[in-house]
Amino acid sequence: MPELPEVEVTRRGITPHLTGRRISGVAVRESRLRWPVPREVHALAGRTVRTIRRRGKYLVVDCGDGHLILHLGMSGSLRVLPPGTPALKHDHFDLELGDRVLRLRDPRRFGAVLWTSGDADAHPLLAHLGIEPLSRGLDARRLHALTRAHRTSIKTFLMDGRRIVGVGNIYASESLFRAGINPRKPAHRLTFEQCERLAKAIKDTLRAAIKAGGSTLRDFVGADGAAGYFQNRYWVYDRAGQKCRRCGTLVRKVLQGQRSTYYCVTCQK
Repeated sequence: MPELPEVEVTRRGITPHLTGRRISGVAVRESRLRWPVPREVHALAGRTVRTIRRRGKYLVVDCGDGHLILHLGMSGSLRVLPPGTPALKHDHFDLELGDRVLRLRDPRRFGAVLWTSGDADAHPLLAHLGIEPLSRGLDARRLHALTRAHRTSIKTFLMDGRRIVGVGNIYASESLFRAGINPRKPAHRLTFEQCERLAKAIKDTLRAAIKAGGSTLRDFVGADGAAGYFQNRYWVYDRAGQKCRRCGTLVRKVLQGQRSTYYCVTCQK
């Protein structure tokens, strides 16, 4: 599933092509995505795209009198294409902007195209999201305070979007490696110094992934069609049985909450 870096790479890729442009039309080829595409989306022509921001793994497109909310789901991508580009089997939605088209491709149809005429941050999908990890709001003091009441593992805690938003399976494993913290350690047992290392590691990991264009494991590509290459730099994720790049110990894999976790028993305590 595309995580925060992939969504941010997408936002940066599409923003120059959409901002300030008038929507000339909409094409909905398949309305049965994770949630049905609402009828209001069909009537977006005439509105102007003001800004595009990211909230967690959602893209929020300000159209003046409302917001288009986009989610890439498990296999989605957004491309900016010339008008008239033939639609393929999994190309479900086009936002037409005169001489260019924003196209959603989503083979598994777990993505979303939604509309709200109210405050986007009050939408049910966004209202309960946690701290943005790249914001100043996430620091050692805040992370230490957030973890005090949680006996769940720190890896599971990081993936709870109600606490910290957008840090999925890949980047939780990678951040914990950088911070030298065992993913099975109960969240409330982290020391302040460990929280300090972890807050920095989360930011460093996400920024490095964004710079590398995100991770392309299956379907993800950026707005220009280019694949990300951060997967070539993983310290531990998906490297079970291979030597740790830092110490040579074999990377281990365990299941936490039905998700695979990768870590080094020597480097992570």
